[in-house]
Amino acid sequence: MTLIKSISGIRGTIGGRAGENLTPIDIVKFTAAFGKIITQGATSRTIVVGRDARVSGDMVARLVIGTLQSIGIDVVDLGLSTTPTVEIAVPLESAAGGIILTASHNPGQWNALKLLNAQGEFISDVEGQEVLALGESLEFDFAEYNQLGKVREDDSYLQKHIDAVLALPLVDAAAISQANFKIAVDAVNSSGGIYIPALLKALGVPTIYPIHCAPNGEFPHNPEPLKEHLVDLSQAVIENKADLGIAVDPDVDRLVFMMEDGELFGEEYTLVAVADYILSQKSGNTVSNLSSTRALRDVTVHHGGQYYAAAVGEVNVVTKMKEVNAVIGGEGNGGIIYPDSHYGRDALVGVALFLTHLAKLKQKPSAYRASLPQYYMSKNKITLTPELDIDSLLSQMQEKYAHETHSTIDGLKIDFEHEWVHLRKSNTEPIIRIYSEGKTPEAAEDIAQKIISEIQAIIA
Repeated sequence: MTLIKSISGIRGTIGGRAGENLTPIDIVKFTAAFGKIITQGATSRTIVVGRDARVSGDMVARLVIGTLQSIGIDVVDLGLSTTPTVEIAVPLESAAGGIILTASHNPGQWNALKLLNAQGEFISDVEGQEVLALGESLEFDFAEYNQLGKVREDDSYLQKHIDAVLALPLVDAAAISQANFKIAVDAVNSSGGIYIPALLKALGVPTIYPIHCAPNGEFPHNPEPLKEHLVDLSQAVIENKADLGIAVDPDVDRLVFMMEDGELFGEEYTLVAVADYILSQKSGNTVSNLSSTRALRDVTVHHGGQYYAAAVGEVNVVTKMKEVNAVIGGEGNGGIIYPDSHYGRDALVGVALFLTHLAKLKQKPSAYRASLPQYYMSKNKITLTPELDIDSLLSQMQEKYAHETHSTIDGLKIDFEHEWVHLRKSNTEPIIRIYSEGKTPEAAEDIAQKIISEIQAIIA
């Protein structure tokens, strides 16, 4: 597996050869490069480090922490943590940056370095390129023996994160407690197994059914929280007659809900539902990426706000949210970004806001889901030969649909009256991803297949 270096961090599989997988050599050189760059000109010489529960996490953490010490940087080690917790901790510690050790929804053999700036937000693509270049060049010095960094372990951030969520004005723990929810939780045996049940207890949820909540890193199923991977959660909801199921990915920045009938609420609709609640309480704008459901636009317009689309990638969504002063935003993969908390996807914030909304509505999740705008998505891809000019191919498709509303900020998105199609090339493999959405599953698939046929005709 090739080592993947992208806007979302440096990730790869553990083991193998340096430069081809995420090996100790790769971990050390990119950690050192990041430490040098993020502290250059900064008043702080501290970096916050946290990890998810995957099996390689302890080993990777030791390498990362030791490397930072070796270049004279102090470390606040949160140990087993979540991505949003590290994001919150960085500014609270007045740190120069942060490193989260997680490969997010990737299987257990993967790990990664996610890199944060002093605001606890992901570094820009430009900064990421600087880290990669310095890491490859190895043109930096290590600290003398009497200038090594120090390490402070801090296990207080679980409670600090929960306290910050409870303090949000639109989180109503009393209403949640009065609703007497019964909730099943699948945390794929990672750090969410600690954080989500602890949050639910703090919110006053009296009955919790934890499954796969032992933070041992032994993922019992594919860790991406999709319907086909959440069979156990569906069964737990039905067997226990729970009101709701909650699933998170290993680093707890993606959130999906399961309704009382054992069916998914829909990962695309996590953001839609939370936005519906926020916009009912305060006016404002919303942002999601181009591949997210049109339902967010509909809900935003219904509440008198304006919807904006950003290129795919959390950093791009955050940039757009700041630009348009959005009150809520995120991604259609279950990522909630709530600026009143912080500019990062946060499943804990999403859980608290969703439960508050549900408690005040006094509706079953399935009834509420049925009241939202109904759309269906289809996800496809075309594998291309490496020598094919994908940019030229997308340009030809743009020309073909120049008469339709379209966007080229990230590949090509074509907005039809009742459907849309988003074409974007992969940064890591020769494929075009084709996402489409329509009012029915058939409409979404039909428009996708039409576009695929046209692309294949151009290739031929």
